Amino acid sequence: MAKIWLFLIILIVLGLVGAGIYLMTADIPAPSERVEKTLPDDMFPQ
Repeated sequence: MAKIWLFLIILIVLGLVGAGIYLMTADIPAPSERVEKTLPDDMFPQ
Protein backbone atom coordinates (compact mmCIF):
# COMPACT_ATOMS: atom_id res chain seq x y z
CA MET A 1 0.00 0.00 0.00
CA ALA A 2 2.88 2.35 0.75
CA LYS A 3 4.27 1.86 -2.77
CA ILE A 4 0.96 2.98 -4.28
CA TRP A 5 1.00 6.21 -2.24
CA LEU A 6 4.64 6.84 -3.14
CA PHE A 7 3.84 6.30 -6.83
CA LEU A 8 0.88 8.70 -6.65
CA ILE A 9 2.91 11.39 -4.88
CA ILE A 10 5.72 11.10 -7.44
CA LEU A 11 3.18 11.25 -10.26
CA ILE A 12 1.56 14.40 -8.84
CA VAL A 13 4.93 16.10 -8.30
CA LEU A 14 6.04 15.26 -11.84
CA GLY A 15 2.75 16.62 -13.19
CA LEU A 16 3.18 19.89 -11.29
CA VAL A 17 6.79 20.26 -12.42
CA GLY A 18 5.80 19.53 -16.01
CA ALA A 19 2.97 22.06 -15.89
CA GLY A 20 5.31 24.67 -14.43
CA ILE A 21 7.90 24.07 -17.15
CA TYR A 22 5.20 24.30 -19.82
CA LEU A 23 3.90 27.61 -18.46
CA MET A 24 7.43 29.05 -18.27
CA THR A 25 8.37 28.06 -21.83
CA ALA A 26 5.07 28.31 -23.74
CA ASP A 27 4.51 31.44 -25.81
CA ILE A 28 0.92 32.14 -24.78
CA PRO A 29 -0.30 35.42 -26.30
CA ALA A 30 -1.97 38.00 -24.12
CA PRO A 31 -5.64 38.78 -24.85
CA SER A 32 -5.80 41.47 -27.51
CA GLU A 33 -9.51 42.29 -27.50
CA ARG A 34 -10.19 45.87 -26.44
CA VAL A 35 -12.71 46.34 -23.62
CA GLU A 36 -14.64 49.59 -23.33
CA LYS A 37 -17.20 50.11 -20.61
CA THR A 38 -18.98 53.32 -19.67
CA LEU A 39 -19.28 53.86 -15.94
CA PRO A 40 -22.04 56.10 -14.63
CA ASP A 41 -20.99 59.28 -12.82
CA ASP A 42 -23.02 58.46 -9.69
CA MET A 43 -20.62 55.58 -8.91
CA PHE A 44 -17.91 58.06 -7.99
CA PRO A 45 -18.16 60.35 -4.96
CA GLN A 46 -17.75 64.08 -5.57
